[in-house]
Amino acid sequence: MSLAIFDLDNTLIADDSDYLWGQFLVDRGIVDKDEYERANAKFYDDYKHGTLNIVEFLQFSLRPLSLHTAERLFRWRDEFVEDIIRPLLLQPALELVAKHKKRGDTLMVITATNRFVTEPIVELFGIENLLATTPEFTDGRYTGGFIGLPCFREGKVAYLENWLQSSHESLQNSWFYSDSHNDLPLLNKVENPIAVDPDDTLRRHAESAKWPIISLRNGVCPADHLHK
Repeated sequence: MSLAIFDLDNTLIADDSDYLWGQFLVDRGIVDKDEYERANAKFYDDYKHGTLNIVEFLQFSLRPLSLHTAERLFRWRDEFVEDIIRPLLLQPALELVAKHKKRGDTLMVITATNRFVTEPIVELFGIENLLATTPEFTDGRYTGGFIGLPCFREGKVAYLENWLQSSHESLQNSWFYSDSHNDLPLLNKVENPIAVDPDDTLRRHAESAKWPIISLRNGVCPADHLHK
């Protein structure tokens, strides 16, 4: 049994759930279209270029949660998952998760996207362990803040190390699947780093390091790397 870790956005699903949640809020008229769309696009561009200020982004992305009741937010989230996310599920990704589960591996998603957005998405994959930035929730409402470290870049490593201390798991023969160069700190920690439909920076690094590079977007579940 091994620990099989997956990034979520642009890895298990064919887009970025954080960005799409922002667009969902725009499309429903929940936030100001021009202001929010412009900021959302800039932060996403910063993320792709490795220059994202994660604290500034979280202050921006979590603020709408503080302006509405939890009941309303959860209703919107259900609509978001059904209407926007479910069509983005990649059959090869579902099959890859199932293959690891059949091997008896412990499955985990670790993502920079906050837990409010990602928890129901991860449930669609039947993955029980989720490490993600946690929005602060007090007296029945979200505050717009977050608890602890952002689960981003080196923060993902810190989250995982804390989890390992309280579990019976280890990084022996561990796996991590990701599309992003922002995940290099964690990719360098596991024994089996796998680049999934990688960005250009991660692709160059993976080629240099001779890491497997796979795609989950061509309709076929790649499994050769599991038989090493």
